[in-house]
Amino acid sequence: MAVSMVFQTLYYLVDLYFVSRLGKEAIAGVGLAGNWMLVVLALSQMLGVGTTVLISHAAGQKDQPRAQMVFNQSFVLALIVGAAVAVLGYAFRVPYCRWLGADALTVRNGAAYLLFFIPGLGLQFGFASMGSALRGTGIVKPTMVVQIFAVIINIVLAPVLIAGWGTHHPLGVKGAGLATFIAMCFGALAITAYFLKLEQYVSFDLSMWGPQIKIWAKMLNVGLPAGGEFALMGVYIALVYWIIRSFGAAAQAGFGIGGRLMQSMFLPVMAIAFAASPVAGQNFGARQPERVRQTFYSAAGIGLAAMFAITLVCQAFPSALIGLFSSEAQVVVFGTDYLRIISWNFMAMALIFTSSSLFQALGNTWPSLGSSCLRLVIFALPAAMLSARPGFTIKQVWYLSVVTVAIQAVSNLALLHREFRRKLGALPPIAQATAAGELG
Repeated sequence: MAVSMVFQTLYYLVDLYFVSRLGKEAIAGVGLAGNWMLVVLALSQMLGVGTTVLISHAAGQKDQPRAQMVFNQSFVLALIVGAAVAVLGYAFRVPYCRWLGADALTVRNGAAYLLFFIPGLGLQFGFASMGSALRGTGIVKPTMVVQIFAVIINIVLAPVLIAGWGTHHPLGVKGAGLATFIAMCFGALAITAYFLKLEQYVSFDLSMWGPQIKIWAKMLNVGLPAGGEFALMGVYIALVYWIIRSFGAAAQAGFGIGGRLMQSMFLPVMAIAFAASPVAGQNFGARQPERVRQTFYSAAGIGLAAMFAITLVCQAFPSALIGLFSSEAQVVVFGTDYLRIISWNFMAMALIFTSSSLFQALGNTWPSLGSSCLRLVIFALPAAMLSARPGFTIKQVWYLSVVTVAIQAVSNLALLHREFRRKLGALPPIAQATAAGELG
């Protein structure tokens, strides 16, 4: 998973590099349009987390027919939601860009990027369903291979379609969206081919495609809060774009570059946290409480170490990192301030990612959603008030964000400790011994 995340990071940076050659309005437009990815991530997380948790529990209990049914129900739901997202995306892409764009050119760039990006997002739901099913059984290599090739395709197409390398017909930001769409099509087709030809533990079975509302409800009960966290993140980013729009396209571009760099830095650490969920989930299903706890400690330790190193890099070279993607002085200044200040919350984010994955493994993601809601509330109201005061600066928003992320991390850890007492302390000793004997 970490390898695939590294390739995804490389794509983010290559894509950002070529888009940044088009000017600050292009960066700002693609940035605010790219926030739609968080909306899709929220919805796909609702589906994917529920799928992973239910299948990992079934796998831990040696119940293959149950895992098979969960996968097929997950895929049917993915088809329905993916189609709905594509339709609604086209209906609202222009109004959304008008609402957040700093100027008319930023709005046009955002709408142009979404033209091809939206159908690609619709394809992500089927991919998420299949990838989550594999992750629930502890299999990640096929998804990794597919993602790597998809990212390579995107990297190759980015300069061709955006800058017109070889064709002499540059499409600009529209080309960035088209490159992503083509890569997403490849990914969806490749993972489907794998399921049809090679996967055996869970596979397509049309006889199981009739809607099973009880299974959907169980998936959403676990997945809805997890998806809600990504939705709240999308709300947070949209709120920031709205607050800083009065500072112009340079401010939005600086935030866009800094945010994309931050996302790329987070990906390998997120891979560790995501891997913790099925490992802890299978051990929870097998009644092995100490292994669940150890999974958290190991993943948190690795995540903290990685984030500490990334924080040092962002503190030492923020201007150089932003300068790789824009030579405009104002953009570099805004982006540097953002990266230097916001990097202080990176280690707290490692704890948030890891604890959220453990909530998923335990089958109760509502505490994590509650913590995310707390963060948004204590950020949104003060940020709106600060923006209305004389002498308001963007730095105040970044410092406020650091404080609220720290509060969210502490809240997550306290809630996870309570969940460990409730869920792991209640496991029957006999069941533990039996499961240990079966697994031994």
